[in-house]
Amino acid sequence: MNRISVIILISLIFFTTFMGSCKKEDDQVPQDASKYFPPINSSDWQTASPETLGWNTSNLDSLYNYLSENGTRAFIVLKDGKIVFEHYWGKTIINIGSFNQNSVWYWASAGKTITAFLVGIAQQEGLLNINNKTSDYLGVGWTLMDPEKEALILIRNQLTMTTGLDYQVSDLDCTEPSCLIYKADAGTQWFYHNAPYTLLKDVVSNASGMSYNAFTNEKLGSKIGMTGEWRTNGSNNVYWSTARDMARFGLLILNQGSWDGKQIMTDNDYFEAMTHSSQSLNPSYGYLWWLNGQSSIRYPGLPISIKAELASNAPKDLIAGAGKNGQFVDVVPSMNLVVIRMGEAPDGSAVPIQFHNEMWKQLMPIIAKE
Repeated sequence: MNRISVIILISLIFFTTFMGSCKKEDDQVPQDASKYFPPINSSDWQTASPETLGWNTSNLDSLYNYLSENGTRAFIVLKDGKIVFEHYWGKTIINIGSFNQNSVWYWASAGKTITAFLVGIAQQEGLLNINNKTSDYLGVGWTLMDPEKEALILIRNQLTMTTGLDYQVSDLDCTEPSCLIYKADAGTQWFYHNAPYTLLKDVVSNASGMSYNAFTNEKLGSKIGMTGEWRTNGSNNVYWSTARDMARFGLLILNQGSWDGKQIMTDNDYFEAMTHSSQSLNPSYGYLWWLNGQSSIRYPGLPISIKAELASNAPKDLIAGAGKNGQFVDVVPSMNLVVIRMGEAPDGSAVPIQFHNEMWKQLMPIIAKE
C-alpha cells in the first residue's frame, strides 16, 4: 500500500468514527425546506391560506358550526407546520374574557402521549429501560400483588395498558397499592387502566432524580417552546397548556421527534414502536397513542374488541392522543397535518369517539384535494 492509499484509508476511518459519534440528542439533521417550525421564544407562527393549498372552504362554516355547537373551545389545523385554521369559542374556564390562543386548558388523557414521549427520552438517556420491572423504579410492593406476579409487570406494560391489574375495582384512578390487585399475568390482558399509567410519572422522576414537571420542561418543553405544566387532580396528573402548545407537540410527533433540524428523540426504534401497534390484544394502541386504520379496537372501559377503526372518516395513518371531553391531538403523516381540538364534552361518552369521527367527516372534504 503506497503513502497516498494509507492517507485515504486513515481519512475514511476518521470520517466514519467522527460521524458515528455525532448522533446524539439535539444534533442537526437535514431539514425539508417545505416544513416550518414556529420560533421557540415567540408567539409568531406563520400561516398558510387554504386557497393557496387548493383546499375547498365552502363547507368551513358548517364545520365551525358543528364544533361550536358541540362545546369546542379551540380548533387548529397545521399543514407543513403552518397554521391554516385557528378558531376559538366561548369563555375561559374561569369565565374571564374570551377563549383565545393564550387560554390554558386541560389535555386529560391526550397528555398520555407526552408521557410516552418522555419515557422514550428517559430510555434514550440510559435512565431506564422499558423492558425492566416497574418495581425496579417504584420498589417492591407498589401493588397488592404477590411479589412474583408484580415482578411480571414491566414499564412496557404500563405503556401498552397490559399490566394485568384488576379493572373491576371501585376507582381505576387510584394509585395506592390497595387498589392495584392481580387479575391476569402482565401481557395477557388489555384494559384502559389509568392508575398504572399515572405511576409512570413516578418511574421517570425516580429514574431521573427530577420532578416530573422539571423533566418535562427540560427534555421537551424548552426544546419546542411548549410552556404547559402538570397539575395534580386527585390521583391523576393532568397536563394543562394552550392549544398552540398542543399543536407544537403534534408538530414534533409529525416530524418523528425532530424539531427544526434538531433530533430530540434519537431512539428511532422506540419512536416506531410508540406510534405502531404495540401488542395484538388491541392493535389500535401503541405506546399510549391511539392508531387508526387497524382491524379492531378496544375502547376505554370495554374489555372486548370491536371490529372497527378509531375514526373511519379520517386518513388511515392517523395517530391520536385522545382525552376526556374531547381533547384531541391528531397527527396525519401522509398529509403532513396536525389537528387540535380542545373543549367541553360534546356528549356523555368518556372519550367522544363519534364526535371525533364526525369532525373528520366534515374536515376531509375541505382538506382533501380531488
